[in-house]
Amino acid sequence: MWLVVVNSKAGRGAAAALAAQVVGFLKSNEISYRMISPNSAAETKSLVRDSLQSGETTRLLSVGGDGLFHLLLQFAIEFEVPLAVAPGGTGNDFYRTLGWHGHDLTNYLEQVNSVKPSWVDVGVVDGEYFGAVLSSGFDSVVNERANTMKWPKGPAKYNAAIVLELPKFRPIEFKIFADEKVLQVEAMLIAIGNGSSYGGGMQVCPSADLHDGLFDIMILHPVSKLEFIKVFPTVYKGTHIDHPQVQVIRAQQIRIESSAVAYADGERIGQLPVQVESLPQTLLTWPA
Repeated sequence: MWLVVVNSKAGRGAAAALAAQVVGFLKSNEISYRMISPNSAAETKSLVRDSLQSGETTRLLSVGGDGLFHLLLQFAIEFEVPLAVAPGGTGNDFYRTLGWHGHDLTNYLEQVNSVKPSWVDVGVVDGEYFGAVLSSGFDSVVNERANTMKWPKGPAKYNAAIVLELPKFRPIEFKIFADEKVLQVEAMLIAIGNGSSYGGGMQVCPSADLHDGLFDIMILHPVSKLEFIKVFPTVYKGTHIDHPQVQVIRAQQIRIESSAVAYADGERIGQLPVQVESLPQTLLTWPA
């Protein structure tokens, strides 16, 4: 049985509309399912765990944003059940990472229904799994600010927080242990990519591969505010990695020490230091 978990508030109504499309597909294909739309993360955890422990659920389908995906990822790995994700949020970065952005949802559901899932890598940070990107630095400062703002809504909130935080931002000191390498750096941003995309399509780690057992670590060394504004748009195409102040290294195990805060899949992880590890072939899902 499919357990379809819906965050009806995600994507300013997009998830609710997608849920109706998902139900139509399941009914037309006579697929057994149960749909839940909990009111809180705590309720989601309780209902999902109960369903998985009962043995009823054979696969999970997330209909929401990256936050719901991140929550369900923990259960999918713990119970070793496949996890599918419908793009109902504002970012949908794991859906992008899987290669499905721009595809019709029905085509994706047909793939999920007819093709066996395959194993992909995930990251784990201090015991919490993540699918796309863990980051610290300027974007975390922006996230912290955006989370306190009641207006504007949606992606515009993040952009407004950038405008408010950039003028006073200063590079942060980090110590990075990446396998055998040790780096002491001042950086604007550090992104550890299991997948390529975060922030709703920013290709921050464009060469990250879900099947190689390694992270791509993107380090943006200090640049002027004007240069940052010039470089920032290039992250949507991944061409920022050609900038002389951008460094990319690869590693399987990483420790980052700093006074900064980390986020993963858009969710707050907390204060550094953190220990991060790539776990090869740990999640069952459907790459394009």
